Amino acid sequence: MKVTVFGATGGIGQELVRQALAAGHQVTAVVRDPARLTPTGDALDVFRSDLQDTEALREAVEGRDAVLSGLGARSTKDARTGIASALTRPVLRALDATGTRRFLAVSAGPLAPEPDDQRFVHRRVMVPLISTLLKPVYDDLKVMEAEVRRSATDWTLVRPPRLLDRPVTGAYRTALNVNLRGGATIARADVAHAMLAMIDDPATVRQGVSVAY
Repeated sequence: MKVTVFGATGGIGQELVRQALAAGHQVTAVVRDPARLTPTGDALDVFRSDLQDTEALREAVEGRDAVLSGLGARSTKDARTGIASALTRPVLRALDATGTRRFLAVSAGPLAPEPDDQRFVHRRVMVPLISTLLKPVYDDLKVMEAEVRRSATDWTLVRPPRLLDRPVTGAYRTALNVNLRGGATIARADVAHAMLAMIDDPATVRQGVSVAY
């Protein structure tokens, strides 16, 4: 498969590149600073871009089987500038211009509804607290999600909870358009693993998918 990864120097992005290469895929990593990209391989093509030029991005997405995005704010300060939505817009325009359809993007768990049987502490304490503390991040992601849903792509919005720096396990749960009961954490490596598995899963097309332990 030929895949392109945006946000390839971030925590999830690096894992997407690493795991896709290990699975034998041809990978294009779109980065602003190639020196920050650690995965290497003969099947890796590094595409340097600040994501400002939609025309230039066509080369990075044309003819790809899937495009995966780990774009997002690194801090609440970044989020206040609307960085996730701003960086995603030119990607969506490039996808539209080239006719590339499959698009998967990382969002966040607090944007999905909680299940009816969600634990009391999680529903009444953790979610409201995190949503308040990180409000600029989630406001930015709400805009990003809305623009992705309006696009012509076969999109999937992947919504993890609190992210951990741990090795991939493959032992996670997923749910469509609702959060998972007690799902409070997941490793960045497992988010990447889940995203790669979703590429060929028709059940996840034009859906929000929560993923957690």
